[in-house]
Amino acid sequence: MSSKPALHIVMCAPRGFCAGVVRAIDVVEQSLARFGAPVYVRHEIVHNKFVVDNLKAKGAIFVASLDDIPETSAPVIFSAHGVAKAVPEEAERRQFFTIDATCPLVTKVHREAEIHHKRGRHIILIGHKGHPEVEGTMGQLPAGAVTLIETSSDVDALAFAQDIQLAFVTQTTLSVDDTREVIGALKAKYPSILGPHREDICYATTNRQAAVDQIAPKVEAMIVVGAPNSSNSLRLKELAERRGCKIVQMVLRASDIDWTRFAQISSLGVTAGASAPEILVDEILAAFEQRFEVSLETLVVAREDMSFPLPRELRDARPV
Repeated sequence: MSSKPALHIVMCAPRGFCAGVVRAIDVVEQSLARFGAPVYVRHEIVHNKFVVDNLKAKGAIFVASLDDIPETSAPVIFSAHGVAKAVPEEAERRQFFTIDATCPLVTKVHREAEIHHKRGRHIILIGHKGHPEVEGTMGQLPAGAVTLIETSSDVDALAFAQDIQLAFVTQTTLSVDDTREVIGALKAKYPSILGPHREDICYATTNRQAAVDQIAPKVEAMIVVGAPNSSNSLRLKELAERRGCKIVQMVLRASDIDWTRFAQISSLGVTAGASAPEILVDEILAAFEQRFEVSLETLVVAREDMSFPLPRELRDARPV
């Protein structure tokens, strides 16, 4: 008989990598295989240190801006979060060979904003200031064409006349609950405001939040595998806390776990942000299995079969 305490772990499904992240990582790996090292990547390809370090070891060089790249014929890759129009324009001026790994669902938001702008509407973007996706979306249009808001309190501060044509778009990795509240406030204040035909928050963000929404109230603690600069991972942590789970920790690796917080629990939920690889989830499960007699259950709230094609620069160049 085991002397370890019993622990029932409920695994959230879906969790971890989404189609946009898989595509972005594949872009870097296929570029390395096709063109050789180095390849340059502007910003983290996705927000996960483990993933970035793994790609660095294979020959990827991550830079904060194009200014950090010497004159080169090597591929220059734009991250999954998207970039302002000024970035590819500068890359073209410097005659870089660029490959765009922007998630197609982020590109969809860019196109929505451009269409609204062409039709004379001012754009309100719901998102987090400073996030690279937000900077990329705002950078699709001229300065002053987009107003960024984060909360329903920001809606109260808006002072557009009722005859101004308005439209809104959102960052793809927001809290579903919070965004619904902000959109409700926008529509109440500006009844004629136009929104997307389909929600901008991506399917992966929505599905991962739905799983946490079901599991968090039923377990004593939750682990969210993700990076502190990952918006969708932070939203999972916040949601678990909001749903009443008393112990919630976001960790990148098993070594980050504060075991003093989990010593007395008998049930645990585990999820992972969209940029967290399953190998890190397995590592964390193994760490709990060293300390507890674990029984596993998986709660599935959705089946995901989404995939995105590689950029055209790599479609016919894929190594065998």
